Amino acid sequence: MLRALRRRIITPDTSNTRLDVRGFHEKSPAAKELLESVGRNFLTGFGYAAEARTPADAEEKLEEIPFRFRGFAYEGAAMAFTILDTIPIGGRKRLSGFLAGRGAAHVYMVYVGIGWAMARLPRMLWRRVEAPDPLLKWLALDGYGFHQAYFKTATYVHGQFQEPAFPWPYGEAPAYRNRAIDQGVGRAMWFVAGTDPVRVADMIDKFPEHRRADLYAGTGLAATYAGGADENELKTLWDRAGKYRPQLAQGSAFAATARITAGLLGPHTEQAVRLFCGTTPEKASLICAEALPDGPRGELPAYEVWRQRIADEFVSLGRC
Repeated sequence: MLRALRRRIITPDTSNTRLDVRGFHEKSPAAKELLESVGRNFLTGFGYAAEARTPADAEEKLEEIPFRFRGFAYEGAAMAFTILDTIPIGGRKRLSGFLAGRGAAHVYMVYVGIGWAMARLPRMLWRRVEAPDPLLKWLALDGYGFHQAYFKTATYVHGQFQEPAFPWPYGEAPAYRNRAIDQGVGRAMWFVAGTDPVRVADMIDKFPEHRRADLYAGTGLAATYAGGADENELKTLWDRAGKYRPQLAQGSAFAATARITAGLLGPHTEQAVRLFCGTTPEKASLICAEALPDGPRGELPAYEVWRQRIADEFVSLGRC
């Protein structure tokens, strides 16, 4: 009963994921249902984790989530485990236990979920948030950026807001922090635009030029992982990306890697990877694996070195 009450208290209301509540564009009934299903399953995963006695208890239920949306449910569960660890209520180490179990296959989504938790936690508690992987920890800022653009769209998308000194608790690469956040903003813009490629490209074009590469990378990831666009629409996004096509391809390759690692590869991802990367998801994922860096390069963290190597590889292959 106490766990059920805990779930009820901390789980956000599902109505917050409706496009009309958010004020997002409704391209079609199918796109609307897709995006709202993403939100519902995210919150379902959150709720399972909020009520679970152990991460393993949540995992049994998470594995019952429909194939296409299971990764989003794991993302929501990671958000809940991070919040519970940070408060804490009844102990800690839930997230590490999650990553030691089935959450390991969804590691990319788990780190994004950590960023969602940061967006909901008081900043004085951020130093208690665990993001131990030195490479993937930047995905937490991606998750933070998605949350802010999704729930504070007027400020972060239409107002193009950036914090002048983002208080990243790990004290690394201060000049890069807003770039990682922008990658999450770009992902959220795919939702804000209702999976309409013209609308999302128009929104990106209103941002300062130095921010557009990261925004297109995020959009490419969302278009590939979440889907929602047909072949002609994906081609439109590719055309509009112009000189940012390498970043669009990089984001798409990241999405392919996340889907393959979790065993959740589907037709919509295969189609997007073929159009953006000019290859199969398996080969795009291999490019990501072979591009892994040894460490940072100057002021750039290893994560950004990795992303640049992937984008450069698609250029060298003649795709971009």
